[in-house]
Amino acid sequence: MNGFDYLVIIAYLAAMLVFGLLLSRQSDEGDYFLGNKGIGWFPLALSTMATQLSAISFISAPAFVGLREGGGLKWLTFEFAVPLAMLLVMFVIMPPLYRSGVISIFDFLERRIGRSTRFFISLSFQIVRAFGTGIMVYVTGLIIEAVLGVPFLQSILAISLITILYSFLGGIRAVVYADAIQMVLIVIGLLVCLFSAISVIGGVDSFWSGIDPARLQVVDWSYAGLVTDEFALLPMLFGGFVLYASYYACDQTQAQRSLSAKSLGDIRKLLIANALLRFPVTLLYCITGLAVGVIATGNPSFMALIPEESPDYLMPFFILEYLPNGVIGLLLVAIMSAAMSTLSSAVNSLSAVTIEDMKSFGIHARDDRRELLWARLLALLWGGLILFFSLYSGDISATVIEAINKVGSALYGPVLGVFLIAILWRRRTVLSTNAGFLAGLLLNLWLWQFQPGLFWMWWNLIGLAVTVAVAVALSLLSRKMPLAAGTVVQQTRKVPPSYVLLVTTGLALFTLTIILISLAFESFQFFQF
Repeated sequence: MNGFDYLVIIAYLAAMLVFGLLLSRQSDEGDYFLGNKGIGWFPLALSTMATQLSAISFISAPAFVGLREGGGLKWLTFEFAVPLAMLLVMFVIMPPLYRSGVISIFDFLERRIGRSTRFFISLSFQIVRAFGTGIMVYVTGLIIEAVLGVPFLQSILAISLITILYSFLGGIRAVVYADAIQMVLIVIGLLVCLFSAISVIGGVDSFWSGIDPARLQVVDWSYAGLVTDEFALLPMLFGGFVLYASYYACDQTQAQRSLSAKSLGDIRKLLIANALLRFPVTLLYCITGLAVGVIATGNPSFMALIPEESPDYLMPFFILEYLPNGVIGLLLVAIMSAAMSTLSSAVNSLSAVTIEDMKSFGIHARDDRRELLWARLLALLWGGLILFFSLYSGDISATVIEAINKVGSALYGPVLGVFLIAILWRRRTVLSTNAGFLAGLLLNLWLWQFQPGLFWMWWNLIGLAVTVAVAVALSLLSRKMPLAAGTVVQQTRKVPPSYVLLVTTGLALFTLTIILISLAFESFQFFQF
C-alpha cells in the first residue's frame, strides 16, 4: 500500500461524514426512523441487500468456497429459499405491519397481543443484534489491522465512530442511501477481485481446470439432511424459508426498510428486487472465492501468508499481494463499506426499538424536537455499546461465527411464529402466545445443547412449528378470546389474485432456476468453454 491507497480510504470516510451532514435535517422521530415514508423502493432494496451482505460475507463467503476444508459451493444453498420466503413476507406479514403505522415492529405485537409479548421479542432482538454486529465490527478490525498494519483499536474506532456519526446525523435516509452506495462498491470490489484473480491464473480455461471438482458440489444427494450436521437441500429449503421470512419481516433491522417505503406496492417491488438480485451477488461471491482459492492452493508462498486456523484472511491478503496501488484502497473501502452498512442499520434499528419500548412504559418526550434528540442520543448509546462489544469479543473463529448463525436459527422460528399468531389467529391470548414462544425457543436451545447431530437450519422450522402449536392449543383451551388492549390495527386490503399468482409463479420459477444453476456447477464439463 502507498499514500494513494490511504487517500482513497480517507476520502471515502470523509464523504460518509459529509453525507450524514447533508441529510441531517429531520422534523421528528418518524422522519428520523422512517424518512416520513418517502424513500424510493430501489435504494431501499439495495440497502436491504447491503445490510445482510456484511463484511463477514465479503470475507468469509469466498474463503468458505475457495479454501476452507469441507467448503465449496455448498454456500449457494443459502439462497434456495429466499424467493419463496419473499412471498410470505410481502403477502401475509408486511401488509398489516405497514398499515398499522408502527415504527417498531414490536409495537405491533403489543397492539395485537400484549406488552409482555412485545417485551420478550424486543429484548431478544436487541441482545442478538447488538452482539452479532459487535462481532462483525471486531472481525473487520482484525482484517484491517492485518492488511493495513493499522492498530486494531484505531481501525475499530475509525469504522465505528464515522458510521455512528453519519447515522446519528442523517437517520434512516443517511443509512439507506449510504447503504445503496456501499452495495454498489461491494459489487464493484467483487468484480475487480474476480477479473484480477482470473488474470493472475492465466485465463478462464486455466481457472476452471484448476478448481478442485469437490468444491463444485452444491448438494450431497446421498443423504436427506434430516439428522446430519451438514448442508443439504431439505433443511436449506424448509429451514431457510422460515429463517429468511423471519429475517426480512420480523427483524427490525430489515423490516424498518419496508416500513420506510412509500406504499405497499413499493414494498413488494423492493422485496422482489431483493429476491432477484441476491443470488447473482452471492454467485459472484462464490466464483470469486473459487478463483482466489485456485491461486492460494497453487502458490505455496501466498498460502503461507494465510493462518491455517483463519482462512478468512484469504481475500484481504489476495488484495494486498496481487492488486495494484489505488485499487487496494478501493477494495479495502469495499470491505469497510460492507461493515459500515451493517453497523449503521443496527444502530438505527436498535435506537428505534428502544425509544418505542420507552413509550410503551410511559416514558415520553415533551415535544417532537426533544423526541428527535432522544432518538439521536439512543443511536449514540447503541453505537457505543456495539463498539464496546467489538473491543471485548475475544478470539473470533469460524466456530464463533457459526455460533452467531445458530443463535439466529434458534430465535427466528419462534419469533416468526409469534408474528403469524398475531396476524392470523383471532383466539390468541397473551399467555398462550408467550408460552408458545418460550416453548419453541427452549426446545431449540435443548436441541443445540443435546442434539448436536441435527443440522441447525432445522431449528428454524422446529421453533416455528412448536411455537404455533403450543400457542394455538393453549388458546383453544381458553374460554375467552381477549384481543390486545384497546388498539385496532387496520385491515389489509386484498391483493388481486392474478397479481399474487403472477408473483408466486415467477418467484417459484426463479427458485427453481437458482437450484438448476447451482447444480450445473457440479457438471464440470459445463464450464469448458
